[in-house]
Amino acid sequence: MTLSIGATAPDFERETHEGGRFKLSDLRDDKIVVLYFYPKDETPGCTAQACSFRDAYEDFTDAGAVVVGVSADTLESHESFVAHHRLPFTLISDSDGSLRRLYKVATRMLGLIPGRVTYVIDKQGKVQHVFNSMVQAKRHVAEALQVVERLA
Repeated sequence: MTLSIGATAPDFERETHEGGRFKLSDLRDDKIVVLYFYPKDETPGCTAQACSFRDAYEDFTDAGAVVVGVSADTLESHESFVAHHRLPFTLISDSDGSLRRLYKVATRMLGLIPGRVTYVIDKQGKVQHVFNSMVQAKRHVAEALQVVERLA
């Protein structure tokens, strides 16, 4: 069970792959946030999803959104993943799974791998869209972009 549409997105603060800090509430009243949880850096589905976000990144930013990816991988792994695929957006580590729990994203699907869920959070901090699918990695991007453009 994920957060529901209309729910207030829980605030959090985490270190980014770039060494900075990301705090969700710092973007309130300013940016739409696309927060996507994915299983693991450099796996086929996760790479396809990240590269799809990369390829649509300008569309997201033109519509006033930021994209943030979350997995349990280390910040060092994220640095390598970003460099390898020229990802222009922020990645944060959730090595202890606390952010997944906060956002009600499965820590283990079928007992094996973490879930893949994308949230679109409006400027008021409300969840406006949830897409939960392990196998349709690229669809996360298309659906999120449609919602972001509608909100903009």
